Amino acid sequence: MPNNLLCADVLDQLSRSLITISLAKDLFGKIQLHQLELHSFRNYSRLKFALTEKRLLVIGPNGVGKSNLLEAVEVLGSLRSHRSSNDQDLISWDQNRALLRATANHSEQLQLELRRKGGRQAHRNQKPLSRHLDLIGPLRCVGFSALDLALVRGEPALRRSWLDRVIQQLEPIYSDLITRFSKLLRQRSQFWRNAHKLSVQERDSLLDAFDMQMALVSTRIHRRRMRALSHLEPFAAVWQERLSNSQENLQLSYLSGSFLEGEEEEESWRKSIEKQLLSQRSNEERLGRCKVGPHRDEIAFLLNGVDARRFGSAGQQRTLVLALKLAELELVGELYGESPILLLDDVLAELDPTRQLLLLDAVGETHQCLVSATHLDAFEGAWQRNSQVVEAELLGGS
Repeated sequence: MPNNLLCADVLDQLSRSLITISLAKDLFGKIQLHQLELHSFRNYSRLKFALTEKRLLVIGPNGVGKSNLLEAVEVLGSLRSHRSSNDQDLISWDQNRALLRATANHSEQLQLELRRKGGRQAHRNQKPLSRHLDLIGPLRCVGFSALDLALVRGEPALRRSWLDRVIQQLEPIYSDLITRFSKLLRQRSQFWRNAHKLSVQERDSLLDAFDMQMALVSTRIHRRRMRALSHLEPFAAVWQERLSNSQENLQLSYLSGSFLEGEEEEESWRKSIEKQLLSQRSNEERLGRCKVGPHRDEIAFLLNGVDARRFGSAGQQRTLVLALKLAELELVGELYGESPILLLDDVLAELDPTRQLLLLDAVGETHQCLVSATHLDAFEGAWQRNSQVVEAELLGGS
Protein backbone atom coordinates (compact mmCIF):
# COMPACT_ATOMS: atom_id res chain seq x y z
CA MET A 1 0.00 0.00 0.00
CA PRO A 2 1.53 3.35 -0.99
CA ASN A 3 2.69 5.40 2.00
CA ASN A 4 4.70 8.18 0.37
CA LEU A 5 3.47 11.76 0.08
CA LEU A 6 -0.02 11.15 -1.30
CA CYS A 7 1.40 8.43 -3.49
CA ALA A 8 3.08 11.26 -5.40
CA ASP A 9 4.81 9.24 -8.11
CA VAL A 10 1.62 7.43 -9.05
CA LEU A 11 -0.48 10.59 -9.02
CA ASP A 12 2.05 12.47 -11.09
CA GLN A 13 1.82 9.72 -13.69
CA LEU A 14 -1.96 10.00 -13.62
CA SER A 15 -1.89 13.75 -14.19
CA ARG A 16 0.18 13.23 -17.34
CA SER A 17 -2.13 10.57 -18.71
CA LEU A 18 -5.27 11.14 -20.76
CA ILE A 19 -8.27 11.48 -18.45
CA THR A 20 -11.19 9.40 -19.63
CA ILE A 21 -14.55 8.64 -18.12
CA SER A 22 -14.68 5.06 -19.44
CA LEU A 23 -12.57 2.90 -17.14
CA ALA A 24 -11.14 -0.41 -18.38
CA LYS A 25 -13.77 -3.11 -17.89
CA ASP A 26 -11.25 -5.79 -17.08
CA LEU A 27 -10.31 -3.77 -13.99
CA PHE A 28 -13.60 -2.18 -13.01
CA GLY A 29 -16.41 -4.21 -14.54
CA LYS A 30 -16.76 -6.79 -11.80
CA ILE A 31 -18.43 -7.54 -8.50
CA GLN A 32 -16.24 -6.69 -5.51
CA LEU A 33 -18.70 -7.14 -2.64
CA HIS A 34 -20.06 -10.68 -2.83
CA GLN A 35 -21.76 -11.19 0.52
CA LEU A 36 -22.87 -8.99 3.39
CA GLU A 37 -23.82 -10.10 6.89
CA LEU A 38 -25.09 -7.88 9.70
CA HIS A 39 -25.94 -8.59 13.33
CA SER A 40 -27.56 -5.96 15.54
CA PHE A 41 -26.58 -3.14 13.21
CA ARG A 42 -29.07 -0.28 13.31
CA ASN A 43 -32.51 -1.86 12.68
CA TYR A 44 -31.13 -5.14 11.34
CA SER A 45 -31.15 -7.83 14.02
CA ARG A 46 -29.79 -10.31 11.49
CA LEU A 47 -29.15 -10.05 7.76
CA LYS A 48 -27.18 -12.21 5.35
CA PHE A 49 -27.44 -12.10 1.58
CA ALA A 50 -25.33 -12.50 -1.54
CA LEU A 51 -24.83 -9.89 -4.24
CA THR A 52 -25.17 -11.44 -7.68
CA GLU A 53 -25.01 -8.42 -10.00
CA LYS A 54 -22.79 -5.36 -10.24
CA ARG A 55 -25.80 -3.18 -9.57
CA LEU A 56 -27.95 -3.61 -6.49
CA LEU A 57 -31.20 -1.67 -6.19
CA VAL A 58 -32.53 -1.51 -2.62
CA ILE A 59 -36.18 -0.47 -2.88
CA GLY A 60 -38.62 0.49 -0.13
CA PRO A 61 -40.40 3.33 1.65
CA ASN A 62 -38.59 5.65 3.99
CA GLY A 63 -37.81 4.25 7.42
CA VAL A 64 -37.33 0.56 6.57
CA GLY A 65 -33.52 0.53 6.61
CA LYS A 66 -32.36 1.26 3.04
CA SER A 67 -29.81 3.82 4.20
CA ASN A 68 -28.68 1.54 7.04
CA LEU A 69 -27.76 -1.17 4.56
CA LEU A 70 -25.58 1.15 2.49
CA GLU A 71 -24.14 2.65 5.66
CA ALA A 72 -22.95 -0.80 6.77
CA VAL A 73 -20.96 -1.19 3.54
CA GLU A 74 -19.50 2.28 4.06
CA VAL A 75 -18.40 1.46 7.62
CA LEU A 76 -16.75 -1.79 6.54
CA GLY A 77 -15.04 -0.12 3.61
CA SER A 78 -13.85 3.10 5.19
CA LEU A 79 -14.26 2.63 8.98
CA ARG A 80 -16.47 5.74 8.95
CA SER A 81 -20.13 6.60 8.72
CA HIS A 82 -21.21 9.88 7.17
CA ARG A 83 -24.32 9.74 9.36
CA SER A 84 -22.74 9.36 12.79
CA SER A 85 -19.35 9.66 14.46
CA ASN A 86 -20.49 7.59 17.44
CA ASP A 87 -20.48 3.78 17.28
CA GLN A 88 -23.23 3.72 19.90
CA ASP A 89 -25.65 5.00 17.26
CA LEU A 90 -24.84 2.07 14.97
CA ILE A 91 -25.61 -0.67 17.48
CA SER A 92 -29.21 -1.85 17.91
CA TRP A 93 -30.61 -0.08 20.96
CA ASP A 94 -31.13 -3.27 22.99
CA GLN A 95 -27.76 -4.86 22.19
CA ASN A 96 -24.20 -4.38 23.46
CA ARG A 97 -22.44 -5.04 20.18
CA ALA A 98 -22.93 -5.09 16.43
CA LEU A 99 -21.15 -7.32 13.94
CA LEU A 100 -20.49 -6.53 10.28
CA ARG A 101 -19.05 -9.15 7.92
CA ALA A 102 -18.34 -9.13 4.20
CA THR A 103 -16.78 -11.28 1.53
CA ALA A 104 -14.92 -9.10 -0.94
CA ASN A 105 -13.05 -9.97 -4.13
CA HIS A 106 -14.08 -13.63 -3.76
CA SER A 107 -11.64 -14.49 -0.97
CA GLU A 108 -11.20 -11.57 1.43
CA GLN A 109 -13.13 -12.07 4.66
CA LEU A 110 -13.69 -8.81 6.52
CA GLN A 111 -15.20 -8.42 9.97
CA LEU A 112 -15.75 -5.41 12.21
CA GLU A 113 -17.22 -5.66 15.69
CA LEU A 114 -18.63 -2.51 17.29
CA ARG A 115 -18.98 -2.59 21.07
CA ARG A 116 -20.62 -0.25 23.54
CA LYS A 117 -17.70 -0.85 25.87
CA GLY A 118 -14.19 -1.67 24.77
CA GLY A 119 -14.12 -0.05 21.34
CA ARG A 120 -13.83 -1.86 18.02
CA GLN A 121 -12.27 -5.14 16.98
CA ALA A 122 -11.37 -5.80 13.34
CA HIS A 123 -10.55 -9.13 11.66
CA ARG A 124 -9.29 -9.82 8.18
CA ASN A 125 -9.33 -13.40 6.95
CA GLN A 126 -10.10 -14.58 10.51
CA LYS A 127 -7.00 -12.84 11.91
CA PRO A 128 -7.37 -10.02 14.47
CA LEU A 129 -5.87 -6.71 13.39
CA SER A 130 -3.87 -4.56 15.75
CA ARG A 131 -4.61 -1.54 13.53
CA HIS A 132 -8.14 -0.95 12.27
CA LEU A 133 -6.69 0.82 9.22
CA ASP A 134 -5.46 -2.55 7.94
CA LEU A 135 -9.09 -3.42 7.21
CA ILE A 136 -9.20 -0.76 4.49
CA GLY A 137 -8.42 -1.95 0.99
CA PRO A 138 -10.58 -4.82 -0.28
CA LEU A 139 -13.82 -2.87 0.07
CA ARG A 140 -13.08 0.76 -0.71
CA CYS A 141 -16.24 2.73 -1.34
CA VAL A 142 -17.48 6.21 -2.19
CA GLY A 143 -20.92 7.23 -1.01
CA PHE A 144 -23.37 10.00 -1.75
CA SER A 145 -26.58 10.83 0.10
CA ALA A 146 -28.81 13.84 0.55
CA LEU A 147 -26.73 14.75 3.63
CA ASP A 148 -23.76 15.39 1.34
CA LEU A 149 -25.47 18.42 -0.18
CA ALA A 150 -24.18 20.33 2.85
CA LEU A 151 -20.71 19.86 1.35
CA VAL A 152 -21.39 22.84 -0.91
CA ARG A 153 -23.87 24.76 1.22
CA GLY A 154 -22.40 24.20 4.68
CA GLU A 155 -19.46 25.40 6.73
CA PRO A 156 -15.78 25.04 5.71
CA ALA A 157 -15.27 22.21 8.21
CA LEU A 158 -17.50 19.97 6.07
CA ARG A 159 -15.36 20.58 2.99
CA ARG A 160 -12.17 19.93 4.94
CA SER A 161 -13.61 16.66 6.27
CA TRP A 162 -14.61 15.60 2.77
CA LEU A 163 -11.12 16.24 1.40
CA ASP A 164 -9.56 14.45 4.37
CA ARG A 165 -11.71 11.37 3.68
CA VAL A 166 -10.57 11.39 0.06
CA ILE A 167 -6.93 11.52 1.12
CA GLN A 168 -7.46 8.72 3.62
CA GLN A 169 -8.70 6.54 0.73
CA LEU A 170 -5.42 7.26 -1.07
CA GLU A 171 -3.17 7.13 1.97
CA PRO A 172 -4.85 5.60 5.06
CA ILE A 173 -2.01 6.65 7.37
CA TYR A 174 -3.04 10.27 6.72
CA SER A 175 -5.64 9.93 9.48
CA ASP A 176 -2.76 9.82 11.97
CA LEU A 177 -1.67 13.30 10.83
CA ILE A 178 -5.17 14.68 11.35
CA THR A 179 -5.36 13.05 14.79
CA ARG A 180 -1.97 14.52 15.75
CA PHE A 181 -2.93 18.00 14.63
CA SER A 182 -6.29 17.89 16.44
CA LYS A 183 -4.53 16.80 19.62
CA LEU A 184 -1.95 19.60 19.33
CA LEU A 185 -4.71 22.15 18.76
CA ARG A 186 -6.60 20.97 21.87
CA GLN A 187 -3.42 21.02 23.94
CA ARG A 188 -2.62 24.51 22.71
CA SER A 189 -6.06 25.75 23.75
CA GLN A 190 -5.62 24.12 27.15
CA PHE A 191 -2.22 25.78 27.45
CA TRP A 192 -3.69 29.27 27.00
CA ARG A 193 -6.29 28.61 29.68
CA ASN A 194 -3.48 27.95 32.15
CA ALA A 195 -0.81 30.27 30.76
CA HIS A 196 -1.32 32.81 33.56
CA LYS A 197 0.15 30.27 36.00
CA LEU A 198 3.49 30.17 34.15
CA SER A 199 6.44 32.49 34.05
CA VAL A 200 7.17 34.30 30.80
CA GLN A 201 10.19 32.05 30.18
CA GLU A 202 8.16 28.86 30.76
CA ARG A 203 5.37 30.10 28.57
CA ASP A 204 7.64 31.03 25.65
CA SER A 205 9.56 27.77 25.89
CA LEU A 206 6.36 25.70 25.71
CA LEU A 207 4.99 27.80 22.85
CA ASP A 208 8.21 27.35 20.89
CA ALA A 209 7.81 23.59 21.22
CA PHE A 210 4.16 23.82 20.17
CA ASP A 211 5.05 25.96 17.17
CA MET A 212 7.69 23.51 15.91
CA GLN A 213 5.36 20.52 16.12
CA MET A 214 2.32 22.30 14.72
CA ALA A 215 4.28 23.82 11.84
CA LEU A 216 5.61 20.42 10.78
CA VAL A 217 2.26 18.63 10.97
CA SER A 218 0.45 21.58 9.36
CA THR A 219 2.88 21.58 6.45
CA ARG A 220 2.31 17.89 5.77
CA ILE A 221 -1.47 18.30 5.91
CA HIS A 222 -1.41 21.37 3.65
CA ARG A 223 0.74 19.57 1.08
CA ARG A 224 -1.51 16.53 0.95
CA ARG A 225 -4.71 18.56 0.74
CA MET A 226 -3.36 20.79 -2.01
CA ARG A 227 -2.08 17.84 -4.01
CA ALA A 228 -5.27 15.83 -3.62
CA LEU A 229 -7.40 18.73 -4.78
CA SER A 230 -5.22 19.39 -7.81
CA HIS A 231 -5.53 15.75 -8.88
CA LEU A 232 -9.27 15.63 -8.21
CA GLU A 233 -10.02 18.78 -10.19
CA PRO A 234 -9.65 17.46 -13.77
CA PHE A 235 -11.74 14.37 -12.99
CA ALA A 236 -14.43 16.48 -11.29
CA ALA A 237 -14.46 18.99 -14.16
CA VAL A 238 -15.11 16.23 -16.71
CA TRP A 239 -17.93 14.77 -14.60
CA GLN A 240 -19.52 18.18 -14.03
CA GLU A 241 -19.48 18.83 -17.76
CA ARG A 242 -20.99 15.43 -18.48
CA LEU A 243 -23.70 15.54 -15.82
CA SER A 244 -24.71 19.09 -16.81
CA ASN A 245 -24.87 18.22 -20.50
CA SER A 246 -21.80 20.41 -21.22
CA GLN A 247 -23.36 23.49 -19.60
CA GLU A 248 -21.09 23.88 -16.56
CA ASN A 249 -17.36 24.27 -15.98
CA LEU A 250 -16.05 23.36 -12.52
CA GLN A 251 -12.90 24.59 -10.78
CA LEU A 252 -11.66 23.62 -7.32
CA SER A 253 -9.62 26.17 -5.38
CA TYR A 254 -7.57 25.47 -2.23
CA LEU A 255 -7.51 28.42 0.18
CA SER A 256 -4.89 27.64 2.80
CA GLY A 257 -5.31 28.60 6.44
CA SER A 258 -1.59 29.39 6.51
CA PHE A 259 0.46 31.65 4.29
CA LEU A 260 2.59 29.16 2.36
CA GLU A 261 5.73 30.99 1.38
CA GLY A 262 7.85 29.79 -1.53
CA GLU A 263 7.61 26.61 -3.57
CA GLU A 264 5.94 23.41 -2.34
CA GLU A 265 8.82 22.30 -0.16
CA GLU A 266 8.45 21.05 3.40
CA GLU A 267 11.27 23.02 4.99
CA SER A 268 10.31 26.42 3.56
CA TRP A 269 6.62 25.95 4.37
CA ARG A 270 7.43 24.74 7.89
CA LYS A 271 9.57 27.81 8.62
CA SER A 272 6.92 30.10 7.16
CA ILE A 273 4.21 28.62 9.41
CA GLU A 274 6.47 28.85 12.46
CA LYS A 275 6.92 32.59 11.79
CA GLN A 276 3.17 33.07 11.51
CA LEU A 277 2.49 31.20 14.74
CA LEU A 278 5.03 33.38 16.50
CA SER A 279 3.68 36.63 15.08
CA GLN A 280 0.07 35.89 16.10
CA ARG A 281 0.78 34.89 19.70
CA SER A 282 -0.50 38.12 21.25
CA ASN A 283 -3.80 37.86 19.36
CA GLU A 284 -4.03 34.17 20.22
CA GLU A 285 -3.53 34.93 23.90
CA ARG A 286 -6.30 37.52 23.77
CA LEU A 287 -8.78 35.42 21.76
CA GLY A 288 -7.80 31.95 22.99
CA ARG A 289 -7.84 30.61 19.42
CA CYS A 290 -5.06 29.72 17.01
CA LYS A 291 -5.77 31.35 13.63
CA VAL A 292 -2.99 29.73 11.59
CA GLY A 293 -3.08 26.19 10.26
CA PRO A 294 -5.10 23.61 8.33
CA HIS A 295 -8.09 23.98 10.67
CA ARG A 296 -8.59 27.32 8.89
CA ASP A 297 -8.47 25.89 5.36
CA GLU A 298 -11.28 26.49 2.90
CA ILE A 299 -12.08 24.88 -0.46
CA ALA A 300 -13.93 26.95 -3.04
CA PHE A 301 -16.07 25.42 -5.79
CA LEU A 302 -16.45 27.64 -8.86
CA LEU A 303 -19.08 26.96 -11.53
CA ASN A 304 -18.50 28.93 -14.71
CA GLY A 305 -16.19 31.16 -12.68
CA VAL A 306 -18.57 32.04 -9.82
CA ASP A 307 -18.87 30.69 -6.28
CA ALA A 308 -21.25 27.71 -6.34
CA ARG A 309 -21.98 28.08 -2.65
CA ARG A 310 -23.41 31.57 -3.08
CA PHE A 311 -24.71 31.59 -6.62
CA GLY A 312 -25.24 27.96 -7.69
CA SER A 313 -28.78 26.68 -8.11
CA ALA A 314 -29.95 23.66 -6.11
CA GLY A 315 -29.59 21.46 -9.20
CA GLN A 316 -26.09 22.74 -9.91
CA GLN A 317 -25.02 22.15 -6.31
CA ARG A 318 -26.37 18.60 -6.34
CA THR A 319 -24.57 17.88 -9.59
CA LEU A 320 -21.37 19.38 -8.19
CA VAL A 321 -21.41 17.05 -5.20
CA LEU A 322 -21.99 14.08 -7.49
CA ALA A 323 -19.10 15.22 -9.70
CA LEU A 324 -16.82 15.36 -6.65
CA LYS A 325 -17.85 11.88 -5.52
CA LEU A 326 -17.38 10.40 -8.99
CA ALA A 327 -14.01 12.13 -9.28
CA GLU A 328 -12.98 10.47 -6.02
CA LEU A 329 -14.19 7.16 -7.39
CA GLU A 330 -12.03 7.52 -10.49
CA LEU A 331 -8.95 8.84 -8.72
CA VAL A 332 -8.89 6.00 -6.18
CA GLY A 333 -9.62 3.51 -8.95
CA GLU A 334 -6.76 4.77 -11.11
CA LEU A 335 -4.35 4.64 -8.20
CA TYR A 336 -5.20 1.13 -6.99
CA GLY A 337 -6.26 -0.46 -10.26
CA GLU A 338 -9.70 -1.28 -8.86
CA SER A 339 -12.66 1.03 -8.69
CA PRO A 340 -14.32 1.58 -5.30
CA ILE A 341 -17.94 0.64 -4.81
CA LEU A 342 -20.34 3.50 -5.46
CA LEU A 343 -23.09 3.97 -2.85
CA LEU A 344 -25.99 6.18 -3.93
CA ASP A 345 -28.43 6.66 -1.06
CA ASP A 346 -31.76 7.98 -2.36
CA VAL A 347 -29.88 10.35 -4.66
CA LEU A 348 -32.29 10.31 -7.58
CA ALA A 349 -34.93 12.10 -5.53
CA GLU A 350 -32.55 15.07 -5.35
CA LEU A 351 -32.07 15.37 -9.13
CA ASP A 352 -34.31 16.52 -11.96
CA PRO A 353 -35.24 13.83 -14.55
CA THR A 354 -32.59 14.94 -17.06
CA ARG A 355 -29.78 14.73 -14.51
CA GLN A 356 -31.14 11.42 -13.22
CA LEU A 357 -30.74 9.88 -16.67
CA LEU A 358 -27.28 11.40 -17.14
CA LEU A 359 -26.16 9.97 -13.79
CA LEU A 360 -27.55 6.48 -14.40
CA ASP A 361 -26.00 6.42 -17.85
CA ALA A 362 -22.64 7.50 -16.43
CA VAL A 363 -22.44 4.87 -13.68
CA GLY A 364 -24.37 2.11 -15.34
CA GLU A 365 -21.53 -0.12 -16.51
CA THR A 366 -18.16 0.51 -14.95
CA HIS A 367 -18.61 0.33 -11.16
CA GLN A 368 -20.26 -1.95 -8.70
CA CYS A 369 -23.06 0.29 -7.60
CA LEU A 370 -25.46 0.01 -4.65
CA VAL A 371 -28.46 2.31 -5.00
CA SER A 372 -31.36 2.93 -2.64
CA ALA A 373 -34.66 4.39 -3.85
CA THR A 374 -38.29 4.47 -2.83
CA HIS A 375 -39.56 3.24 -6.21
CA LEU A 376 -38.30 1.46 -9.30
CA ASP A 377 -40.00 3.96 -11.58
CA ALA A 378 -36.89 6.14 -11.95
CA PHE A 379 -34.87 3.28 -13.42
CA GLU A 380 -35.07 2.52 -17.09
CA GLY A 381 -35.81 -1.01 -18.26
CA ALA A 382 -32.15 -1.83 -18.94
CA TRP A 383 -31.21 -0.81 -15.41
CA GLN A 384 -33.93 -2.98 -13.92
CA ARG A 385 -33.14 -5.95 -16.13
CA ASN A 386 -29.42 -5.83 -15.37
CA SER A 387 -29.68 -5.19 -11.64
CA GLN A 388 -30.32 -7.25 -8.56
CA VAL A 389 -33.45 -5.77 -7.00
CA VAL A 390 -34.23 -6.33 -3.32
CA GLU A 391 -37.00 -4.98 -1.11
CA ALA A 392 -35.59 -3.55 2.09
CA GLU A 393 -38.63 -4.66 4.08
CA LEU A 394 -37.84 -8.29 3.23
CA LEU A 395 -34.16 -8.18 4.22
CA GLY A 396 -34.64 -8.45 7.96
CA GLY A 397 -34.96 -4.85 9.07
CA SER A 398 -37.56 -4.16 11.71
